[in-house]
Amino acid sequence: MRFLAVTTLLLFLSACATSTPRMKESATQEPRLKNLQRAATLPWRDEGRCAVREGSQPWPVLLEKCYPALDHDRIEFHDTTGRCTVASAGAAAVGLGVCVLAAPEIAVGAVIVLGVVVVAVAIKEALDAYELRHSYPEEAGTSRGTRGAAREAEAQREPELKPKPAGQDWPPPMPPVLVDRTGRASCEPVPVPHAGEDDPHNECADKFPPNRYPGMDVLVGGVRFDALQVGVRVLWEIKTHQFDSYNAYIRKKEIEKELKQLEKERAVADACGYDFIVGVSSQAHKLALLEADFSLNVVVTGCTR
Repeated sequence: MRFLAVTTLLLFLSACATSTPRMKESATQEPRLKNLQRAATLPWRDEGRCAVREGSQPWPVLLEKCYPALDHDRIEFHDTTGRCTVASAGAAAVGLGVCVLAAPEIAVGAVIVLGVVVVAVAIKEALDAYELRHSYPEEAGTSRGTRGAAREAEAQREPELKPKPAGQDWPPPMPPVLVDRTGRASCEPVPVPHAGEDDPHNECADKFPPNRYPGMDVLVGGVRFDALQVGVRVLWEIKTHQFDSYNAYIRKKEIEKELKQLEKERAVADACGYDFIVGVSSQAHKLALLEADFSLNVVVTGCTR
């Protein structure tokens, strides 16, 4: 009986030791998620980096540390409950703003944000990562970690039986495409180096949208796009052809070729919940595309070669 009791106690303690870190992780993540969701409703001047950095702190502490990073020109505070000190300038105004925002539930009319709030880039990426981690745990690693795991798995495979021809230059390996539980290409954006060495084209793709991953294309759903726009779910295809210099026959052939590519890219973007925009260098190129397919979203970038 004594042996049975001791065994039972050890099993109980082992179970507690195993579950405690998970409970702590869950307890840490939930307040952080709520803090980021609240921070997403406010305008930030630092792209939300402070809120992400302090996201695990209690909400009032986060506000105290990150209040200077708010876009104060776009926020008005009103002490509708009478609980905060009435102030209008200087340190007192800071106290009023923090007090109003720190309330468990912000009263109607207490915080007025001027203009449309676009979720700050850093906050959006943190929320997207949290959603991915809980929806698709196997895809939770960063693209760098995923590529590292793929290379490690490749290294562990048995060596090829056929010898490689001496002196043959092998092309660099293609970056892995993430897949979801069904085995289909994942909608998680994976940055990859720009295809080709067309510097004017790549510069336009980086600067005009602007690109969330400068110097990189992005793979979504197994398809390569020129850019993922900063702060929003918009994928871009950039065209910098000298379209205006083509004769009528070449223009027609070029538009036919582009439409096949754009239809494929737009279908993948739509399926993955992204908007899709085509950037072209001239108004003539835009009009030619819209004449062929009026449903396209085409923007003139003005980028030159």
